[in-house]
Amino acid sequence: MKRHPIVVGADGTAHSKAAVRWAAREAYRRGLPLRVTHVFDWEWGEARYDMSNGYFDEARKHAEGITGNAVHEARVAARDVDVEGDALVGHAVARLLAEAEDAELMVLGNRGRGGFGSLLLGSVSRRVATHATCSVVVVRGRGGDLTEGPVVVGLDASAMADRVLEVAFEEAAGRGARLSVIRAQAPVGYVAGDVELPEPSAEERARVEEQVAPWRAKHPGVPVDVTLVHDGAAAALAEASAHAQLVVVGSRGRGVVTGTLLGSVGLQLLHHADCPVYIVR
Repeated sequence: MKRHPIVVGADGTAHSKAAVRWAAREAYRRGLPLRVTHVFDWEWGEARYDMSNGYFDEARKHAEGITGNAVHEARVAARDVDVEGDALVGHAVARLLAEAEDAELMVLGNRGRGGFGSLLLGSVSRRVATHATCSVVVVRGRGGDLTEGPVVVGLDASAMADRVLEVAFEEAAGRGARLSVIRAQAPVGYVAGDVELPEPSAEERARVEEQVAPWRAKHPGVPVDVTLVHDGAAAALAEASAHAQLVVVGSRGRGVVTGTLLGSVGLQLLHHADCPVYIVR
């Protein structure tokens, strides 16, 4: 049976190196191959008068150097990982989205080359995370070398809640970590501080515990905390990320704009979380 790889985008930056290390350890833990991909944009207009193709050769050589260094970084992070690297020509977003079509998981750093300091998420990472057809991890915040703290999962009542719980339990089990389940139930349009909301009822907690119960039974070795909050989901999860090693959320929320595969909670976490963010599809 074909094993779909974990694909990680590499560009030689510190953010990219953190993503490569995270992806290498994840691939090793899952027993999957790792594919390191660097995409270099070749501008024909810059070299149309160079009949020897010297500019292109130099650009490819530089790209292959970035790819080779990233492959080395992956092998240092997970010595026995099955890893290959490839330097691709083209537009970064388009090529990475094409790579995602055959990937088990796409891993990206939160910032790339040429980013503006005021931006919290690079444009390539944002566009790939919102349009990729596979699950995506954006390594951000305190970075991809975190081994302490719980795995945090944002739980709602959507149709994909079970898939999100499945991934969260598997990630917690693979890391030997506690799982923190957060159910945010703020009314639509609620802004923190507007009014004081009542504590979640026993009935609400019972419904969430029932939702979690089958996954507790499947992973009895994973300690689980369930927290219900009357706050915005993004705010609650961002706060929890300060002490977590991974935050797991679903890819779709309510009121999602047509054409994107990521809801507002996921988008806010990609800008503000203090640890890697796993977007489940």
